[in-house]
Amino acid sequence: MMLKAIEGYHPPVVRGNLIKIKYVTQLPTHTPTFAFFANYPDDIKTPYKNYLENQIRENFNFSGVPIRLFFRKK
Repeated sequence: MMLKAIEGYHPPVVRGNLIKIKYVTQLPTHTPTFAFFANYPDDIKTPYKNYLENQIRENFNFSGVPIRLFFRKK
C-alpha cells in the first residue's frame, strides 16, 4: 500500500540524486514504527516525511496515535 503512495508522489530530487525508496517494513514495537529503506535516506526532507506519515494515518486508521518513521540506507 505504501509503495503505491510513493509511486503517486515521488520523493524529490536532491542535489541531482534521485531518491528511491526500495521497501517499507513495520518494526516490532509497542508504538507503530515504520522503517523506510532508501538509497539516500539523509536527503529526505520533512515535508515528504509528513506526507508519508499522513498516508499511513489515512490508510491504516492511526488517528491520535504517535507514529515513528525511520529512514535507513539500503
